[in-house]
Amino acid sequence: MLGLWGQRLPAAWVLLLLPFLPLLLLAAPAPHRASYKPVIVVHGLFDSSYSFRHLLEYINETHPGTVVTVLDLFDGRESLRPLWEQVQGFREAVVPIMAKAPQGVHLICYSQGGLVCRALLSVMDDHNVDSFISLSSPQMGQYGDTDYLKWLFPTSMRSNLYRICYSPWGQEFSICNYWHDPHHDDLYLNASSFLALINGERDHPNATVWRKNFLRVGHLVLIGGPDDGVITPWQSSFFGFYDANETVLEMEEQLVYLRDSFGLKTLLARGAIVRCPMAGISHTAWHSNRTLYETCIEPWLS
Repeated sequence: MLGLWGQRLPAAWVLLLLPFLPLLLLAAPAPHRASYKPVIVVHGLFDSSYSFRHLLEYINETHPGTVVTVLDLFDGRESLRPLWEQVQGFREAVVPIMAKAPQGVHLICYSQGGLVCRALLSVMDDHNVDSFISLSSPQMGQYGDTDYLKWLFPTSMRSNLYRICYSPWGQEFSICNYWHDPHHDDLYLNASSFLALINGERDHPNATVWRKNFLRVGHLVLIGGPDDGVITPWQSSFFGFYDANETVLEMEEQLVYLRDSFGLKTLLARGAIVRCPMAGISHTAWHSNRTLYETCIEPWLS
């Protein structure tokens, strides 16, 4: 046994101290709890970092000391930029955060941001995302009239918006990158420059690598609800979507799941997919609802 300054204690002293060893151990300071993993937040369409002030408060209260970064990129109208352009910008922002967090990070990605984050998980060979929390995001696409669409395309309705969105010009708008018209599936597959690719619905040279990268994620937490009012169908937040008759097919009935085209089936078999439906929450309230945070987000921010 070593005494002060590393000097070895005489054997007689060791025998005298042995009965008091348990007390000495109790008096020793408790080890510090391992710090929480950093959290990266990606906003949605027409949003900015300010929209997440309540979420930041909740995280600071329940997980004090957590490093939370709300990426302030492509705010407001800039969020209409093509999604691949946004993916590149957000990628440059998250790489240094991940590099400083060898234990891993959490992603909380809201609405359109959930698609940006899913693409990030696909294209980043060395990401270290523990939990990807998709907060009311149109993961299987959008097919509904919203105020956003009426503002952007005032003369179009959902039934004819494919004429714009499935053109080269339309694909320059982020909304059109995930517009998914179930009545024109052939046009969607041929024209979609974003969603059809990250879904693995269209063959491309990177499909195998992207699937491998996506499967590096620890947990996929899907959050949404029937009173969202924007995501259409709302089950798109859980990888459900319309068939040609506008009947919603759940995730397990989708071809992207049955073919395991980008890893959904594998993740579910692994027990890595968590679905958290919440009624009574509108689209713009997901990131400020305390009950939602405590139920669906907080448990995964270890």
